Amino acid sequence: MFKKKKIPHTYVIIFYIVIIAAIATWIVPGGQYVKKLNNETGKKEVVYEKVNINGEDVLQPKFEYVEKNVQTWQIFAAMFKGFKKQAGIIVFILMVGGAFWIMNQSKAIDVGIFAFLDYTKKLEKFKFLRFIGVHNIVLTMIMIMFSIFGAVFGMSEETIAFIIILVPLAISMGFDSITGVAIVFVAAGLGFAGAILNPFTIGIAQGIAELPLFSGIEYRIATWIIINFVGISYILWYANKIKKSPKKSVVYETDIYWRERGAGSETEKIKYHTPKSAWFVYGFILISLILFSYNFQETILKIGKSEFTAPMIPITTVFFAITGILSLRKSVHFFILNLLAFTIIFLIIGVMGYGWYIMKIATLFLAMGLLTGVAMNYKANEITKHFLDGAKDIMSAALVVGLAGGIVIILQDGKIIDTILHSMAEGMKGFGKIASVGIMYVIQTIINIVIPSGSAKAAITMPIMAPFSDYIGISRQATVVAFQFGDGFTNMITPTSGVLIGVLGVAKIPYDKWVKWITPFMIILIILGFLLLIPTVTMDLNGF
Repeated sequence: MFKKKKIPHTYVIIFYIVIIAAIATWIVPGGQYVKKLNNETGKKEVVYEKVNINGEDVLQPKFEYVEKNVQTWQIFAAMFKGFKKQAGIIVFILMVGGAFWIMNQSKAIDVGIFAFLDYTKKLEKFKFLRFIGVHNIVLTMIMIMFSIFGAVFGMSEETIAFIIILVPLAISMGFDSITGVAIVFVAAGLGFAGAILNPFTIGIAQGIAELPLFSGIEYRIATWIIINFVGISYILWYANKIKKSPKKSVVYETDIYWRERGAGSETEKIKYHTPKSAWFVYGFILISLILFSYNFQETILKIGKSEFTAPMIPITTVFFAITGILSLRKSVHFFILNLLAFTIIFLIIGVMGYGWYIMKIATLFLAMGLLTGVAMNYKANEITKHFLDGAKDIMSAALVVGLAGGIVIILQDGKIIDTILHSMAEGMKGFGKIASVGIMYVIQTIINIVIPSGSAKAAITMPIMAPFSDYIGISRQATVVAFQFGDGFTNMITPTSGVLIGVLGVAKIPYDKWVKWITPFMIILIILGFLLLIPTVTMDLNGF
């Protein structure tokens, strides 16, 4: 009998790459792009020279070979240097992760899901909607909601908690467990790939690529719409096929567990209430917003190359004053959902109007998490415990960013990173922009199969890919989109994804059955991703 090989831990894979990078410093010639100090900015910038290619003068960075600096024991110092280099991003991940954990413990998101499902049932009284199929509307609305969660704050691990709710729901509606997983996990994955405002992927990748945070949002919104149209259409087609012929499902036999169990019998009972502490939080936030409204009466919002002025903070304050009272009259859970919504609104205002970066965004989410805890009447020690649990849960992502940063440190200290970039640029010159961005996309997709952490891949690949795109004439924004798609789609199939394995475990779906179902869908998404990359190098898009 052959012993089944266990896939190495992400840390192990990255440390192997660190070792390979160190070995490369013994083999690859040393080299560097010539730089000179810009007296205006105080930064060293690459020197460009004219080169005649096919009868045309083309500017390209000036490269020279230098003595290499072989790396040996430095592999053990690489993690420390990587942490130092990526300290801001690591702290950002820990703070946001801890804040969201406090919110998760409040069960507010669960309440939002239940309220949403109750509302959709009321649609059955409309004849036209019955003709379209209320179940199609319900599935679509659920998928759009989870896709928004994935696109805005990178919902991933949280989907596991909803499987126990929505898989039984799907079974009770005549579908199968795959449909239940698709409307939650796959929908969030589609949003994750679209990544409109996802701080864990786009935020980190653009930060490393030295791009304005969430710039190029117009095209990403367009790609999110297209990806979701294709994805939701495919899932609805499949769901309706199974509803007509349940035995066509690849998990028909394994779904006997859910059919015998009955839908919703394990749904957690949540106590709806509004403690006085929630009203205190409402008053505190409202007073703070009024003061902010007085000091920031007008906001200049910049969207791509366009901008406009509006009293954004005063308007948002008025809406919060109204929706806050309405939500508190229902339950503290709805107030927390309202708080989450306005956190996202202020994130957008802060980034587009005031140039916020990771420190201020992390501060915003931390405030949201702490105020959520106070609103739930948690004691200080409880809030601290939940925050630490969240930081502990996402610690692996933070650690992997530091470790991954060590790869670039080794390549930089060994003086071979510019040689690699120069060789890649020279080797890809004949491919053209479309082929080059496609190759980047393929590289990101392959890396995602072994390292499914988006923040880790950003830390590993963007320091190399971003400057490389400059050298071959592709915008850094296009490189970020290639990372975005390469990171997003294969999360739904790679066995190294702990979230996927956790989702399938809760849904009682064997991995091989899942692969059989999702492979055709994955091929469609990967091809779609490449097609959506073409405009990033052939059209004049805002932010590109």
